[in-house]
Amino acid sequence: MQRCSVVAPARLHLGFLNLQGSVGRRGFGSLGLTLGTMATRLEAERAPRGCIQVTGTEVARARSLVQRLQRQLELPGGVVLHLREAIPRHSGLGSGTQLALAVGTALLRLYGRPGNPRQLAAWLGRGRRSGIGVAAFASGGFLLDGGTTGQGVPPLIARLPFPADWTLLLVLDEQQQGLHGRAERDFFSRPGQRHPPLHTARLSQLCLSVLLPALAEQDIVDFGAALNRLQRAMSRCFADAQGGAYTSARVGSALRSLARSHGALSHGQSSWGPTGFALFPSRTLARRAAEAAMDRYGKSLRFVLAGGRNRGATVRALHRSVA
Repeated sequence: MQRCSVVAPARLHLGFLNLQGSVGRRGFGSLGLTLGTMATRLEAERAPRGCIQVTGTEVARARSLVQRLQRQLELPGGVVLHLREAIPRHSGLGSGTQLALAVGTALLRLYGRPGNPRQLAAWLGRGRRSGIGVAAFASGGFLLDGGTTGQGVPPLIARLPFPADWTLLLVLDEQQQGLHGRAERDFFSRPGQRHPPLHTARLSQLCLSVLLPALAEQDIVDFGAALNRLQRAMSRCFADAQGGAYTSARVGSALRSLARSHGALSHGQSSWGPTGFALFPSRTLARRAAEAAMDRYGKSLRFVLAGGRNRGATVRALHRSVA
């Protein structure tokens, strides 16, 4: 391949089942959903040795990734890279992992090198705590990983398709960012007893006995109720670090209104937020709710309709120059 494009989808991180590492592995075990709306999109082209030309958005991060992979893979040439769109940073949508995997996949394809998303994540230091972003890139769908042993990306242990009619209304607060960097690392490095007990066995039973079966049977009522229970457990755990049940009080207010007055069957926050989500059984109902919410919150929040995406990243050959 001389030129290629990569589209890496955003994802929701919906919670952990074993945050304290109290059962079996060191911990975590993540649930997530690949989104059909919002993605990192780039185009790449082979270039002479020593040439790294990066344009568009997220230039510094993308250049750093290219340089790191050039050393790791001992590539014989350079790259011209144009980032057409990037998932918002520190918004709870998986921007860092998707950018890293998109850039890495482009270089592997351009230079015919072996490798897959899990290997790329390991090379680039992604997916150490959660495997949801890597699995979203690789396969899409609704995802459950098995938690970490401290070595490599957590394995994917369940993947189910997300029903086409079920629609999410994403609520974005572009004036805030979720916890990240050193503050996030410090939070997860605290002794387990500093976290409120999450009753790993009960959350695992909720996931395996209610949430996943309801999804398999396309029972949105039971699915939404189980997801609400999981989200309440997450909000209790992270409240001290993020300043409340939601990183953004504005997002929290909008989500409660969507559940109370507009028929949302589930609502919560993705990862550290500030992005929130509300679940509806159809796009029509979600659109009506979005219109009502925009009338009230439109000056401070952004609302985006999104379905699930049941496939991973898209990689295609390009037949025109990237520059």
